[in-house]
Amino acid sequence: MKNITIILLLSIFTMACNKKLDLRPSDTIDAGKAYQTIADLNEGLIGAYAALTSTTIRASSLVSDECMLPSDNSVGKYVSTFRWQYDPSSTTITDSWGEMYVAIDRLNRVLAAADLIKISKADEKLRDQYKGELLALRAYCHLELLRNFADKYSPDAKGVPFMSESKISYPSRDKFGDVITKINADLTAARALIPASFDDKTHITLNTVIAIQARTALYAKDWANAATYAKEVISGEALANRADFPGIWTDAKNNEEVLWRLSRTSSEDDFAGDIYYDTRKIVLYVPSFALLSTFDKDNDVRFSAYITVSPYAGGNNAPYIVSKYLGDIKNTPNLADMVPFRTGEMYLILAEALAENNDPSKGADALNELRAARIDGYIPETFSDKDTLIRAVYAERFKELAFEGHRFFDLRRRDLPVSRTPQDAVNALGATLLKPTDTRYTFPIPDAEIMANKNMSQNSNY
Repeated sequence: MKNITIILLLSIFTMACNKKLDLRPSDTIDAGKAYQTIADLNEGLIGAYAALTSTTIRASSLVSDECMLPSDNSVGKYVSTFRWQYDPSSTTITDSWGEMYVAIDRLNRVLAAADLIKISKADEKLRDQYKGELLALRAYCHLELLRNFADKYSPDAKGVPFMSESKISYPSRDKFGDVITKINADLTAARALIPASFDDKTHITLNTVIAIQARTALYAKDWANAATYAKEVISGEALANRADFPGIWTDAKNNEEVLWRLSRTSSEDDFAGDIYYDTRKIVLYVPSFALLSTFDKDNDVRFSAYITVSPYAGGNNAPYIVSKYLGDIKNTPNLADMVPFRTGEMYLILAEALAENNDPSKGADALNELRAARIDGYIPETFSDKDTLIRAVYAERFKELAFEGHRFFDLRRRDLPVSRTPQDAVNALGATLLKPTDTRYTFPIPDAEIMANKNMSQNSNY
């Protein structure tokens, strides 16, 4: 893949510039020379983690109905994306392609070297752990690519190239179902390598591997395994209580219910808060009125954890802003960790999977347990049938996972349209209804990839 080839070479250069490894830029790297010690493997692993940014959160948030474009946004940042005016050249949408393949290339190079280096007997378990993390990270990156760029979420649909090694080539797109199979193989291997005692949540732990399995099964509509894996995760990591929940995204870095934390520092180029709030004190995107209306503002801890009153409310300005990634507004604005996986999502996967497996009673139990943890004084709800429960789960995902990179892909999973209310579309220039049959309901493969790779095909209607 020519464009991925360019990405691979840039990956090598970037690793050197980011003090990860001192590699010479060339078409091929001798893994045995680049990685010679167990410490080198760790540096390579860190380099792969470092490639992950907030691009998926940005794309999902701007294109879906979870945020709106307020009049405060006087700089016009991301406006064309919000108005669904993107195409294969729009990097706001296509950045994830390059980001994920850079991470995949980096980790594939480390994996190629892992069994070649000479290590002591004492370091063998550590090497296995690193290999497990790398395999799980490769699975995660390919799942993110599928969520963003698969033509449809069905077995025979065009997926993405699954890259199991670092090489210069022109790969074509694997089918969605074939990529899922390869993701599952990596995750199965990772489970056998990462020890249960490893508990550094800034890395992929064993419980994170199982969480990735649960999400993969959700997108594959493998309901039995989705429920099984979600239950496993829940048994190993309880939900945060209401007092501790808001600290997950603040400087407190509360790790209750956190499965994996992408730790950010002031030296990073990517701050998730930059999507919603300009460091020059300009509000860019704010919670949609549709989202705001779903919360019990007085009793639901998620409201105050995710959203706060705007310091510029009044007049034409938006009354609320996204506070989830606001950071220390005085010293390090917009600097906050991202949490790709946490227990709250697992309860929602469990509820949906049980409903689809014709066990709505237990599915309702999972949904009610999550709500009780979030909403003070919550009274459990009963559901008349499977479809009613699934609609409730989707409504809960809208709230629980707001601004975490799920909403647009959740709608795509069930071929549901993106529908904006009149209040949320005041600056959308008519971008109020994005139907599953519309071109931009699917993200495009980047132009650079199409032009450089003779075997790459574009998504439908582009």
